[in-house]
Amino acid sequence: VMTGVEYIIKKSRQLGRPVVICLGLGSNSGSHDGFSIFEEYLSGVSNLRGVCICTAAGNECQARHHMQGKVTQNEKTANIDIKVGSNDGNIYMNIWSSASDKLSASVRSPTGEVIGRVPARSGLSITEKLILEPAEVTIEYYFPVEGSSDQLTVIKVVNATPGIWTVTVYGDMILNGTFDAWLPLSGFCEKETEFLSATPYSTVTVPATMIGAISCGAYDHLNNSLYYQSSWGPTRSLIMAPEIIAPGVNIGGYYPIGYGAMSGTSTAAAITAGACALLMQWGIIHKNDISMSTYQIKAYLIRGCSRNEAMSYPNTQWGYGTLNLINTFHQLREV
Repeated sequence: VMTGVEYIIKKSRQLGRPVVICLGLGSNSGSHDGFSIFEEYLSGVSNLRGVCICTAAGNECQARHHMQGKVTQNEKTANIDIKVGSNDGNIYMNIWSSASDKLSASVRSPTGEVIGRVPARSGLSITEKLILEPAEVTIEYYFPVEGSSDQLTVIKVVNATPGIWTVTVYGDMILNGTFDAWLPLSGFCEKETEFLSATPYSTVTVPATMIGAISCGAYDHLNNSLYYQSSWGPTRSLIMAPEIIAPGVNIGGYYPIGYGAMSGTSTAAAITAGACALLMQWGIIHKNDISMSTYQIKAYLIRGCSRNEAMSYPNTQWGYGTLNLINTFHQLREV
């Protein structure tokens, strides 16, 4: 994707035209705080003159693929319970904790077989086969992770036995104590695999958690209700995301096989990207703001958003409000 973005930037420079890049994709892999290599690269690109980046917030708030826990000074353990269906096969989970906390982990299978607490040492990878089950468990630690300096703990289970798997997190050194765990994105994770204590918050996917881009959620423009799968913020670094909500339910468009309707935050990001292209035309092509890039467009769109008087903004579901391009131009007229 980074190579594709680089090609688009170079081509826009050759043509002497501004460009809006729509990233209608996401992942649950990464720290969700803006510090992954992918996010940092896109943050730099988003500040370039004549470039705007729109990202899809994701469709994960109801997927039960995120949970947040806390290890305290008094209770130095916390459990992560994962339900695995009869045909689910594998578990892949990322646990992210702050640089001030040192966490270690153990794993218990549905039949009670235990992979004991593995000491937290950076770069350590331990793989063990269970005796009474076909499952194979891997525990890995990475610290410090580039950018955020946080700790990443990876839990992998191959041929997971159906039932409830429990990962116990131990606080070897605790100052903050809060940790976040993610399963893979919907479509890369079996439908029955989920956290028992899931939370819909902080389900915005990477790279929409980056600093600088426009993060887009989705709503139903016919009844003004939030799209039920649209991911909720904030990011792990407590940055507000999504920032803008755009139409994303039963939107007409073309598939390879013909015309049809589509729903999701990728659709909302595409509509927002179209609005950004019109602002780029106004700013750079018509020379009203020749230095325009992502951060100016974001500010203009946020000021023009429609907002419900009964709701406080920004918030973790609706961001700063719903896209209203004509109001954005009205606001620009008053600048």
